[in-house]
Amino acid sequence: MSGFAVGCGEPDRESIEQMMGRIAHRGPFLYGVRESGAVMAGQNYLHADAPQARDGAEVPCHDDGGRFVTWDGQIGNLPALAEEEGVRPGAFREERLLLHLYEHHGADMFKFLNDAIFTCVVCDNGRMLAARDLLGIKTLFYGRRDGTLYLASELKALCAITDDVNEFPPGHCMDESGALKPFASLPEPPQPVREETEAIIAKVRDIIQRSFDAHVDFSAPTASLLSGGMDSSVIACLATDALRRREGPGARLKTYAIGVGESGDIHNARVVAEHLNTDHEELLVTLEQVIEALPDVIYNLESFDPSLVRSAVANFLISGKAREAGYEVLLSGEGGDEIFCGYAYLKDRPLSELTEQQIQCLGYLHSNASLRLDRMNLGHSMRVVAPLISGELLDYALTLPPDVKLHEEEDGTKVEKWIFRKAYEPDLPDVITKRLKAEFSQGSGSAGVMPQYFEDRYSDEEFAAAQKQYSFVRSKEEWYYFKLFREYFGDGKAAQTVGQWPKL
Repeated sequence: MSGFAVGCGEPDRESIEQMMGRIAHRGPFLYGVRESGAVMAGQNYLHADAPQARDGAEVPCHDDGGRFVTWDGQIGNLPALAEEEGVRPGAFREERLLLHLYEHHGADMFKFLNDAIFTCVVCDNGRMLAARDLLGIKTLFYGRRDGTLYLASELKALCAITDDVNEFPPGHCMDESGALKPFASLPEPPQPVREETEAIIAKVRDIIQRSFDAHVDFSAPTASLLSGGMDSSVIACLATDALRRREGPGARLKTYAIGVGESGDIHNARVVAEHLNTDHEELLVTLEQVIEALPDVIYNLESFDPSLVRSAVANFLISGKAREAGYEVLLSGEGGDEIFCGYAYLKDRPLSELTEQQIQCLGYLHSNASLRLDRMNLGHSMRVVAPLISGELLDYALTLPPDVKLHEEEDGTKVEKWIFRKAYEPDLPDVITKRLKAEFSQGSGSAGVMPQYFEDRYSDEEFAAAQKQYSFVRSKEEWYYFKLFREYFGDGKAAQTVGQWPKL
């Protein structure tokens, strides 16, 4: 996780510095500005993002041909791809790989990054090529001021210099003219491939293990988020095994759980922590503490969507606690719901539409759910790693028959992520593998108390007046979040970058 700001046309250093100042939290370890002709770019890094780089290393990363690249992302198949392309190990290997791919393939370079989450800008002697990954897991914004095109990792950086702010669309690239061009698109529902359950389980475990090994190396102090749900429990299980292989059988992974009081997440995380014998820590917060954190959450999240804010506030608080304890990397189970159809609303749709609905859900990520992963941890300068976000795993899951992902039991109960549960039954307690999905905000307890708090805070007349002015505000809770958002980013084009989840 890192951050950047780029200007193309007639950029001035003061503007780039101002933008980078707004996103200093994304990279307090390394910082630099570089220019070439009509392009100027700033880049920063967390220590955990550049562990092999020396203190004071020059960034953005550049090559001998005068090209340089700003980058924020993770390449899942980095070792294999870099070796194939002849890019040696060492500091900034991802960035050096990007410059190599650009030199040899130009705009076609992105076809090699189908197992990556990223935003990047390649600067080539006054020319520019910017891009964002297909799902939009990493964020990017663009706009113009006085004829100059600017891009930045976060909305707040762009808002520092212009009101012309736009979300960079996922799966697109942009050249120095500002013209957008798609390089990838979400697939049509593929024809399901029927396999034996045992074969599917073996394949799922193999892909996830390889993704974990590619993303997690414990080179920086690493802890794991643990909600007691399937996704985070599997990641904690894999991390425990990996840490003990590295440090010995007595090694204990640090895990963190959060709840508004004794929530369901707290109880179930405790069960997993005891099962894995992790060094487990709980953060029990009050509603008052949650409300107090909301201004910081909205500023970092850059959204006012209620379902997203509720889950994000818990993540923000727990990542802050981990950072205070000296951890630099947090492991997350994000991605499991999208890959294995974990959202409860999917149970209300016909099974024949499941894969279509799954792909539609993927299309919501770029301006909603992905923000939590990127922003809440980086708000505390924490690197977050989510091994379940894997292009290979997603491609395979899309080919699975719907009843393997959403399975109906004999009693009529629909079990989401069924094959994922079956795959890890040998490793986790039954109470976890059989626990039905609870969204993070529900499991942590924030979803149960926050809507009512804001229902009581505003009168119906006040809310009606708010809706008359801002028709997109759907509840009193959302009205409060939007008012905070408006203070930071205004109510103009910035508000149009916010994705609202279909359900409150």
